[in-house]
Amino acid sequence: MDQLLLVVGLSILGLLGTIHLIYTFFTEKFTPFDASVTEAMKATSPRLTKETTVWRAWVGFNASHSLGVMFFAAVYISLATYHFEVVKSSLWLSVLPVIVGFAYLILAYKYWFKIPFIGVFMSLCCFMFSAWLINM
Repeated sequence: MDQLLLVVGLSILGLLGTIHLIYTFFTEKFTPFDASVTEAMKATSPRLTKETTVWRAWVGFNASHSLGVMFFAAVYISLATYHFEVVKSSLWLSVLPVIVGFAYLILAYKYWFKIPFIGVFMSLCCFMFSAWLINM
């Protein structure tokens, strides 16, 4: 059950990351309703550098966020599937998904919207129960 809960929680995160990446590159779901905002983002650079625009940085941040979540899920699913004894023998590896899940839950609550919050909350519940079962 501990292994299954971990894989289910990771699968939810991986799915959210994949959907986010698809939305970033193949839809206009992250494009502002107000077209003038998009144009302003494309016409200005952040103070950090003139080598990019706010729009390109926005797309890049969304893409890298998606890839990070997908990578975390892919690595941990492989670990949980093929080397679960390593996760069970390491307090750090059994609790890291809880820490990551909690961090994403805070971000979802503070900056995102209901659907990612619910998905991350479900993942975190799986991670917490899995870690409890592993370490009890």
